[in-house]
Amino acid sequence: MHRLEISDLITAVDPHTGHRLPVRRDEVIRRLRANGDERAAKIVAGLPADHDGVLDPRAVDRLLISVHTELQRLSEELRIGERLMHLLGPLFTAIRATGGQSGHSGPYRLVDVGCGLGYVIRWLAATNALGADVELVGVDLDAALVGEAEQLARAEGLDCRFVHGNAFDLPQAATVYVSTGVLHHFRGPALAEFFQAQAASPAEAFCHFDIAATRLAPVGAWIFHRARMRHPLGRHDGVVSAERAHSDQALLSAAAVPGIRPLVYEPRGAANPFCTTLRPIIGVRPYLEAPLRRALGRSERRLVGPEHLAEAAR
Repeated sequence: MHRLEISDLITAVDPHTGHRLPVRRDEVIRRLRANGDERAAKIVAGLPADHDGVLDPRAVDRLLISVHTELQRLSEELRIGERLMHLLGPLFTAIRATGGQSGHSGPYRLVDVGCGLGYVIRWLAATNALGADVELVGVDLDAALVGEAEQLARAEGLDCRFVHGNAFDLPQAATVYVSTGVLHHFRGPALAEFFQAQAASPAEAFCHFDIAATRLAPVGAWIFHRARMRHPLGRHDGVVSAERAHSDQALLSAAAVPGIRPLVYEPRGAANPFCTTLRPIIGVRPYLEAPLRRALGRSERRLVGPEHLAEAAR
């Protein structure tokens, strides 16, 4: 039985309207206890609720913004922006070289799925790393996080935007979808459906970073979150996130949808488990694989498909 993350349970949104739904504290506690997680249940029991037992949405928003602010430090220390650009730079080079499916020369659009406080989008905007022909958009189902991301971008004078809603329902489709720390939230069929939504869109590619599923990941997550996170919720969910990480094989299998060539960068067997924290899975339209490998240069050796992992397992 997979453990549950508290942050996934204390907010709820209508999938059709995007409107926030009330969450009963007792129901969250019941689910956590049924899952065998008494510690998480005690954390939720300490959250404020009204006389009907509904969690205070403003208190939940403040808590999640605080936790995400602390998580931004992790992104900064792990140099997520630079690591993402190591792949996005060559990816956009390949897209520009081929003209993509539409054959046009831009502008292009990068959409960050589940952007949270928008660190990745804000970093890309601040550095202008992708160039002026790439529009930067962050999307999240949590209105409070999107609002905070917008305020931060305005304060920093950045040319990017943030949208509350479903990243796959935007009026203008993405050229490339990205995310960091989102994939482990999808369980069972939902993971394949996540990739299928991108394959069904006009997007050229995706690049999703998530926790590497190594034996050391939960230990590393416990050490970091004990040292860095102030609220018990952040400490709890940080470790559970690492425990829920998908294997390379699971990601490649889920991403093997029609119209997409799935690839993983630095597969588990080829990386140092002491140094590997996050690992990306990449999906490209088949005609982009060769130009992407050329653009990566010597690093293309670290880009492997499902057949490589199947051969290594034999």
